[in-house]
Amino acid sequence: MKTLLLTKEDVKGLITMAEVIGAVEDAYKTFSSGLVQQPGYMGLHLPAPRGEIDFKAGYNQANETITLKASSGGFPHNMAEHGVPSGMGTVLLFDARSCALACVMDGSLLTGLRTGASGAVSVKTLARKNARTVTVIGTGNQARMQIRAIREVMTIGEIHAWCRTPEKLAAFKDEIEQAFGIPVTAAACARDAVAAADILITVTRGTGPVVEAGWVKPGTHIIAIGTDQHGKQEFEPEIFRGARIVVDSLSQCISKGETWHPLNAGIITQEQIHGEIGEILLGHKPGRERDDEITIFDSTGMAIQDNTAARKIYDNAVARNAGTWFSFFQ
Repeated sequence: MKTLLLTKEDVKGLITMAEVIGAVEDAYKTFSSGLVQQPGYMGLHLPAPRGEIDFKAGYNQANETITLKASSGGFPHNMAEHGVPSGMGTVLLFDARSCALACVMDGSLLTGLRTGASGAVSVKTLARKNARTVTVIGTGNQARMQIRAIREVMTIGEIHAWCRTPEKLAAFKDEIEQAFGIPVTAAACARDAVAAADILITVTRGTGPVVEAGWVKPGTHIIAIGTDQHGKQEFEPEIFRGARIVVDSLSQCISKGETWHPLNAGIITQEQIHGEIGEILLGHKPGRERDDEITIFDSTGMAIQDNTAARKIYDNAVARNAGTWFSFFQ
């Protein structure tokens, strides 16, 4: 058996956003079918001024693939001292039937792609059919990925955006308008941007509420991306009262997601969480039932998303004879 090596340039040409969206849908359905083993991730914080490296592993019984993703970030001196980026990603694919290493691939694009795709899957599943206006709070790379993915599943009429840095907001507006031809309104404040939203996406590093309950209009679909560990928060917990709350992983979201905050405050109970998005995709639970209800998708991110997306990249590489094969086992 040989092992396949896929560089960042290889990966970039081996999967489309539409394929990533399909892979993430499969991930959610597989997870909610009980076919996934996904231990908690391991994070190592290194001595300053270095940052951290995280490891996420998962076994997917449906495709008999095990993946291990390593993601590092916060290494400000890497380029000057070591000639490598400040943040990097690597994915290992193992054939679960033998546990032999099938592929080593660059993972720097994977997290952004599959996280963007998760928002698009939630739009297909939970947003109003007549939704046209998308608001993003935060204008970094993931905000761009969300727009790129969501435009695959709906027609975006206009975008409202806000962040704390005017220069970044202006750059986001110019880039999105040039890339996709969608008009972008650079909001003067977060409240104005939120009030315009049919679909509200938050992609910040917030450590306290960025969005207040009174700003959100009935019928809004919320995609909560930024809160994936304790200490982070983007929403006033009151927003969850009476909303249809859907999560990627119930166990993760009640312990470290945005949903933890209203649970901790006693605003909702665990029984008031509607369910996992995989349950809706499988037809076990309904999605949106009224145009005026607020729907919330709390996404903490899962290893199974890396698994299905990476496996699709690997399968495409094999089919197209891409990458470099090498002998790892003798």
